[in-house]
Amino acid sequence: MRDTNHSFHDMHRHGFIRVATSTPPVRTADVAFNARGIIEELKRAHAAHVDLLVFPELCLSSYALDDLVMQTALLEAVEAAVATIRAATRGLSPVALIGAPLRHNGRLYNCALVIADGVLLGVVPKSYLPNYREFYEKRWYAHGRNVRGQTITVGSLQAPFGTDLLFASNQLPGFKLGVELCEDFWAPNPPSTAAALAGATILANLSASNILIGKSDERHLLCRAQSARTASAYIYSAAGHGESTTDMAWDGQGMVFELGDLLAESERFALKPELCVADVDTGRILGERLRWQTFNDNAEADGRPEDHFRVVSFDHVPARGDIGLIRPLARFPFVPGRLEKLDEDCFEAFNIQVDGLMRRMESTRSKSLVIGISGGLDSTHALLVCAKACQRLGLPHSTIRGYTMPGFGTSDETKSNAWKLMRALGIVAEEIDIRPAAERMLADIGHPYASGEPVYDTTFENVQAGLRTDYLFRLAGQHQGFVVGTGDLSELALGWCTYGVGDHMSHYAVNAGVPKTLIQYLIRWCTRTDQFDAETDAILEAILGTEISPELVPADAKGAIQSTEAAVGPYELNDFFLHYIVRFGQRPSKVAFLAWHAWRDAERGIWPSGFPAGAKNQYDIATIRKWLENFLRRFFGFSQFKRSAIPNGPKVSAGGALSPRGDWRAPSDAVADVWLEELRANVPG
Repeated sequence: MRDTNHSFHDMHRHGFIRVATSTPPVRTADVAFNARGIIEELKRAHAAHVDLLVFPELCLSSYALDDLVMQTALLEAVEAAVATIRAATRGLSPVALIGAPLRHNGRLYNCALVIADGVLLGVVPKSYLPNYREFYEKRWYAHGRNVRGQTITVGSLQAPFGTDLLFASNQLPGFKLGVELCEDFWAPNPPSTAAALAGATILANLSASNILIGKSDERHLLCRAQSARTASAYIYSAAGHGESTTDMAWDGQGMVFELGDLLAESERFALKPELCVADVDTGRILGERLRWQTFNDNAEADGRPEDHFRVVSFDHVPARGDIGLIRPLARFPFVPGRLEKLDEDCFEAFNIQVDGLMRRMESTRSKSLVIGISGGLDSTHALLVCAKACQRLGLPHSTIRGYTMPGFGTSDETKSNAWKLMRALGIVAEEIDIRPAAERMLADIGHPYASGEPVYDTTFENVQAGLRTDYLFRLAGQHQGFVVGTGDLSELALGWCTYGVGDHMSHYAVNAGVPKTLIQYLIRWCTRTDQFDAETDAILEAILGTEISPELVPADAKGAIQSTEAAVGPYELNDFFLHYIVRFGQRPSKVAFLAWHAWRDAERGIWPSGFPAGAKNQYDIATIRKWLENFLRRFFGFSQFKRSAIPNGPKVSAGGALSPRGDWRAPSDAVADVWLEELRANVPG
């Protein structure tokens, strides 16, 4: 049994905020009915442990009121209902964003009210009023663009009033909220941009956007763009069923975006109230801003909005303990996950490598490509890239010179697959047995193996890896070519390569930006999309089914071959760790939390399209902690010197690369203590 009370299991500890949209039941001009619906949705959201609940624009009065919105009786009913809702929020977890028409200094404003735990925190007026086509808001409302530093009276309540308000939680660091309303979002320079530059991590839009053909796509575009452009989470909540359909219709669309990624979306045209819930990662947002200096520069160029916004700090009652995690979480963050864009994304990844290699071939005017073929995943994929590069340059596959170089641990299966693949692709194929040369070198240096002792240490392994690379470089010189590297991003992260004269080195490393999990997937994509012929596809499937092994140590008495993943951990976990640590700089305990939610149950969550059923693994927290500790030790405390001297190779994924000339610069003599201590202190063992 796991300890669900351990702070590790509390998503809030890791910077997540549970947000939701709601389209409550609404009846035109029936303020009491609408208030009851809002309160019921708040209670439902509390039961779901929601921290922020965003309702539609003018949901308290209803939006499509026309001149009724200027009736004193209705406006007084709204003010009374605000007091009722405020009182009802005591002890509830959600911060509520409610839309209502409010009077101030003889003007009527279309407003968003922010309420938390029985307190009206502030009121934000709408900045831009649509007055074109079906909209006529300037007939009724005053714009709030210049309302700053003011206070509004709502019945017996008083609260800060203006477009210069941000709302910051005292309980949840990272939860800083900016608010805008509907048309503000369609403006060329939305108010939420300044709010984000002032420090808001979550932007909310209360909307009463009517629905038209294609408008849902437009909302998606704007939400995605604004969340990406402002490095934020963007929560959008539109009016739905119950609004007047005199001249318009409504679909109740709710959406949650984070850094351009869609986390959740409501059912449209639903007849019943719906909560659209997702957990947004404020740590990821702040980490992105930390790395993205353009964001900071823009804030400075825009006059430092943080100096002009008022920040309303508030107390509320977020749920504590293990409340789960509600967000799409890719088990394979480097693998394309958009089903509708799957072929396009794989095509892009593969051809980034192909194009990089083509350019290097053109610039060096080489007569050949020299590559070692082991029958494993990395050399297979690199060979496919070489073949496609030759095709695109109009060169025969015989331009490629492939060498299989069996050593002490080479299995018959991988050697056979290497030969089959080279023959199927029609390259120049040769075999060089490195064992005699390795035995001579081991004898020359006085290694125990040369005297008959079964000592299979690092020196024994590196002699073989070094000889293979040495042969390839000499062959490249002999045939006026260059060596195509096969090592991948995952191996560079772990330092699982022989430095210098070894598989660490080549003339051009086409796989250096591609992790192992993506290589596996791209090979499957090649077979699924018929990039090559049927004979090649069959061999590729056989290679995908073999154990990942360096094959440097002879098989044991039972015939078991050396296993890479037994030594360094499952690549699917290592690639997961790599993505969150390099791309976002997340704490090890948070990486473990994400890995646990992604990998704890093979039956839950989404697997990549076409992923083999028999390869669907799951891991408990102890296993995740074990391999994450190993990853941290190797990545931070051991292997940087190898990454500091890697050959050229293209960056492929936004998840990052490890070239010192690109994404990653680090000292070679750092220690891993900070990361290891954080992991051990905060992840249950």
